[in-house]
Amino acid sequence: MSTGVEAGLTLDQVEAGQAVPPLSYDVTATTIVLGALASRDTRPMHHDYDFAVNRNGIRDIFMNTPNQAAWFERYLTDWTGPKGRLGRMKFRMKSSVFPGDTMVLAGTVQKVEVDDVGCGWAEAEVALTVGDKVCTECTARVAIPTGPDDNPWQRRGDDWRP
Repeated sequence: MSTGVEAGLTLDQVEAGQAVPPLSYDVTATTIVLGALASRDTRPMHHDYDFAVNRNGIRDIFMNTPNQAAWFERYLTDWTGPKGRLGRMKFRMKSSVFPGDTMVLAGTVQKVEVDDVGCGWAEAEVALTVGDKVCTECTARVAIPTGPDDNPWQRRGDDWRP
């Protein structure tokens, strides 16, 4: 995946309809357990195979919500580079992600704009898929520098309107 870090992504390099390069990742039990630990989610369906299978009746442990949110954020900020700043994100989980799955995140820019305080924004729709199945759909608004001297991370107060 070519990232914004290498390209020095600025808003003039982004347009509606543009595809965000996909990110493919082979999910392991460690991926799922560490994500649950990082978010302090101790519910056993995210780390205890026996509980997930025999008590909940599913095929294995599965990725929790904060872990998926982190993957969406990583995907978008890998694309934008170090100055890209997530403003808003919402997603809808439709199916679980299990160890052994290869998840693919792929998105499309829907809208590009500069707000009235000069902050550049890209809105994107992103899907997390496993095989042919869309597991989670996401919409996000990410701030992208309008030029080489702009840094959305320096915006505060009234200059930051996600």
